Amino acid sequence: MSASPDIVIIGSGIGGATIAAGLASSGANILILEAGDHIADLPENRDQRAIFQRGHFRPKEFWYEHGGGAFNPGNYYNVGGNSKFFGAVLVRYRAEDFVEMKHREGVSPAWPIPYDELEPWYSAAEQMYQVRGRQGEDPTEPVHSTPYPFPPVPDEPAVAKVRARLKQNGLHPFSLPLGIDIDRWLAKAKTPWDAHPNSFDGKMDAETVALALALQHPNVKLQTGSRVTRLQAAADGKRVETVHYLQDGVAGSVSPRLVILSAGAVQSSVLLLRSADARNPTGLANRSDQVGRNFMNHNSSAVLAMSPRFRNDSVYQKSFGFNDFYLSDGQGGPPLGNVQLLGRVSGKILKGNLPKIPEWLLDRVSSHAIDFYAMSEDIPHPESRVMADGDRIVLKWHRTNWDAHLDLVAKLKGVLKQAGFPIVLSRAFDKRTPSHQCGTVKMGLDAETAPLDIWCRAFDHPNLFVVDASFLPTSAAVNPALTVAAQALRVADHIRAADLAS
Repeated sequence: MSASPDIVIIGSGIGGATIAAGLASSGANILILEAGDHIADLPENRDQRAIFQRGHFRPKEFWYEHGGGAFNPGNYYNVGGNSKFFGAVLVRYRAEDFVEMKHREGVSPAWPIPYDELEPWYSAAEQMYQVRGRQGEDPTEPVHSTPYPFPPVPDEPAVAKVRARLKQNGLHPFSLPLGIDIDRWLAKAKTPWDAHPNSFDGKMDAETVALALALQHPNVKLQTGSRVTRLQAAADGKRVETVHYLQDGVAGSVSPRLVILSAGAVQSSVLLLRSADARNPTGLANRSDQVGRNFMNHNSSAVLAMSPRFRNDSVYQKSFGFNDFYLSDGQGGPPLGNVQLLGRVSGKILKGNLPKIPEWLLDRVSSHAIDFYAMSEDIPHPESRVMADGDRIVLKWHRTNWDAHLDLVAKLKGVLKQAGFPIVLSRAFDKRTPSHQCGTVKMGLDAETAPLDIWCRAFDHPNLFVVDASFLPTSAAVNPALTVAAQALRVADHIRAADLAS
């Protein structure tokens, strides 16, 4: 590795690790700067009291509400980023998500590229992340040019009964596309994987898949404990000349040919804003004044359906979802969103939110319950913002489409009651839970209205790319990890042809 690598990638989450994998065989010297460290293989990884009651893995930082107080966000800083804790749902946006879609509260804009442009890269990402799935069960599923590489994760018996009831009642439950080797995961401990950290235990996350592939190449280096503090542009304000960072408190810098920013929707936008200079007084890549704007975070709720006649002895549970209310409300009205199973919610997990109730009682409740996750699109809004105030990160989340989400939860409660669950409770997730944050450095066709072009290259800085959930023009209503990975592979291919070929 030379003193000045060809490419610096900031962050090792789904975006950063996947683009590293896509560029690794180019021969370019690549340095990945990661603020955190590896997640060690420790007992706390499967200790639900440590995870959900004591907050063992939560970051020791605070963000600030606009005009309000501080709160502890649920974002993670480690090799692999938030994917170390994700539910491993690797699902494509629907084809309709790439075109303008009318919602009850506004319009979700069209993407600057069609679904067909990204489709081959979706297939490539599914192969890379070893997705388990089955086509043909979900009527909203878009065209696939390549089959899933593995069959779906099977339903456990109790879960299979619920799927059968829903199907009998006219719904279309489908096997979730999952990046999980279920046998390897369960061999370590009998727990769900959703919200549980992964230390090479069978979850296909950014570290265990894409980063592992990238690091097989001697021209790729990972440097942990290195928090990037500023990007320095050249005197003319165009090319990014220097990346400044702190490694274990010691200042360092590097001057690469290309910079790929993949720190996450909040941290990437904050870094660009903090890198303002005389030529770029509002921050880098911000001629459009859109950096930090259009922050989106899915409207989401946990829904617990209970019946004294139902016995849930499942371990992982998270194996199916349904999109019957995704493109409309089921009666020709506006879209509502996606429904999928949560990972199995135990009494230990419930205790984290209900500390005054005895754990034994919560265990008894959970043994007669099945747990769902309702998710609705948050429409981009320019006043939904991430801002930098000195060392503070300020979040002004302008939540949209909430009434539609409440209707989705009501629809879900209705179908679950029809399926034999007389008691159905719901709880919304708030800003402390990062429900797929995205949109703060969106891509578009016009430098006056978007920071990035369709290749995630900054219009204002020819050697700067932003490849994480920041670039997403819309949040859709499904998990975004596969879409980020697909675009990362597409951008890597473009960089190899346009920037590294000479």
